[in-house]
Amino acid sequence: MQFIPNCAQMYAYITGKIAEKSPTYVVLDNQGIGYFINITLNTFTAIGEKEEAKLFVHEQILEDAHNLFGFYSAKERDLFELLISVSGVGCNTARLILSSLTVNELSNAIANDDVKTIQAVKGIGAKTAQRIVIDLKDKLKKNDFPTEIFAAPNNTIKTEALSALTILGFSKAAVDKALDKLLKQMPEATVETLIKEALKVL
Repeated sequence: MQFIPNCAQMYAYITGKIAEKSPTYVVLDNQGIGYFINITLNTFTAIGEKEEAKLFVHEQILEDAHNLFGFYSAKERDLFELLISVSGVGCNTARLILSSLTVNELSNAIANDDVKTIQAVKGIGAKTAQRIVIDLKDKLKKNDFPTEIFAAPNNTIKTEALSALTILGFSKAAVDKALDKLLKQMPEATVETLIKEALKVL
């Protein structure tokens, strides 16, 4: 199937009554027309038991098919479109990623070079995960994703370790640099482990 570039999408969103629903798709009835829309698991959860929904959509136009992918939030749709801009990531792969990770979880992983979190998604190899991080890190900032998304998940642990090590007399700049390096190597480290390992390199 050859992909036909879609410069101007016909639909931005579709609102309608939910005629059918499953974890992978919904059918929205809008003025008697039923739109079959592929969805992520996160969107399925967000819809819940609602009788009506507004989904932000992306159109995939192929030679022999016209597919709609729908998202409960515009940010999820935007992140989906950024994912499919990465070489080797198609619509179904992007949907799988956004079914396994929330927008915040994926954005955090990209912003913090957390390849392991992305690679943990079934079917995503190390090279693809690395490519996603490299290609999208700057694009996330340019596309106005909320700044809190970019806060490191280890912020509290790092702050506590930083405070303890500076009290011991080490330079704050040197400690900060050492902790950043250690957290990339050991994202699940406790405060105690972080301090012990930092003492070895400071």
